[in-house]
Amino acid sequence: MTSFKPVRGTQDILPHESRRHRLVEEVAFKIAERYGFDEITTPIFEFTDVFTRTLGDTSDIVTKEMYTFQDKGLESITLRPEGTAGIARAFISNGLQQELPIKFFYKGPMFRYERPQKGRRRQFHQVGVEILGVSTPQADIETISLAKTFLEELGLENYVTLEVNSLGDATSRSTYNQELRNYLNKFKQDLSKQSLKRLEKNPLRILDSKEDEDKVIVANAPKLHDSFNAESKHFFAELCEGLDSLGISYEHNSNLVRGLDYYSHTAFEFTTKDLGAQGAVLAGGRYDSLISQMGGPETPGVGWAAGVERLALLLKKNIFTKRPIVVIPIGQDEESNAFILTERLRKKGYSVDLGYSGNLKKRIKRANERNAIASIFIGENEAARNIVKLKNMDTGDQQEVSLNLLEQQLQIYK
Repeated sequence: MTSFKPVRGTQDILPHESRRHRLVEEVAFKIAERYGFDEITTPIFEFTDVFTRTLGDTSDIVTKEMYTFQDKGLESITLRPEGTAGIARAFISNGLQQELPIKFFYKGPMFRYERPQKGRRRQFHQVGVEILGVSTPQADIETISLAKTFLEELGLENYVTLEVNSLGDATSRSTYNQELRNYLNKFKQDLSKQSLKRLEKNPLRILDSKEDEDKVIVANAPKLHDSFNAESKHFFAELCEGLDSLGISYEHNSNLVRGLDYYSHTAFEFTTKDLGAQGAVLAGGRYDSLISQMGGPETPGVGWAAGVERLALLLKKNIFTKRPIVVIPIGQDEESNAFILTERLRKKGYSVDLGYSGNLKKRIKRANERNAIASIFIGENEAARNIVKLKNMDTGDQQEVSLNLLEQQLQIYK
């Protein structure tokens, strides 16, 4: 029998950590709304083809990391490892091409069977955005600007670096793939096993290999931008000019190719040095052929996704819930009056806590543990006079307040 522990690579998100996660998600949605994005929610699992047809059969996700199973209807089902493919499927399924351009925000759990490490688990959460139907660099610039604003709002602007690159269009990549394959074939005996598998189908992926033997070989490989046609050069130049005009700092990383096969033109990552070797906290790019690969109409797209757990780890400030008001009955006979008063205040919009048991000393201790902003004491004498005692927990000041005027006195705590 398995022990009563979370499955490896998963975790229970307890209240103190959940507050940090919720802050990341709420800030992401707030900024996305500011940029004109609407929220979309897609299923946690999809038919396996949704991912194998779009992520590329040489990607680590497809070859190593997907949670795939056969359901009772003998269909191959996969827990979603990322959000973009499901949104592309939803675009096709719901016939949304007449509504282009579309700007989507999403959030939710994703699943990948990979080695658990700091901020990277097998069940993890992402927030992300997608713009569909805009073929110009304006959409790329807007999504990057949104990402920067989001990270600034979290107070992380000094902890991340934006790296950008261009993968060029399909013609440029085809030319480069052949040049790169010719170069790498000279070092077949020295490449890692994974890179050997990628050599024929997608040699571009070897550029971002983490294996030391591959890094040495890649260092002297032909450069992707040397194979760019005029269109690819112009697109990247416009992207950089747009970022410059907005004052967005970036570094050009010519080996940044992203881990998924559907990207074209723009690829970008916000990275940090504070979370170990796997430094990306937000990443994305352009995918103009993804939807057509799935059988839909030619529809350009660009977007990004950010790891909620990784961003939560970077947060430098403590996250508190709204400080409650605590109602403390003095004596068992006042439990009912205290409960009625608690419900009355909650209906007025106040965050109110009522301990279920304990003497006066224990209830006051609980109020301090909850970081209460105020305490309301109600005992037999107070009830007989239709008053309560209201204590400011920061200053220690205490006063008697008529029950009829209580909400008026509590306005400063709302």
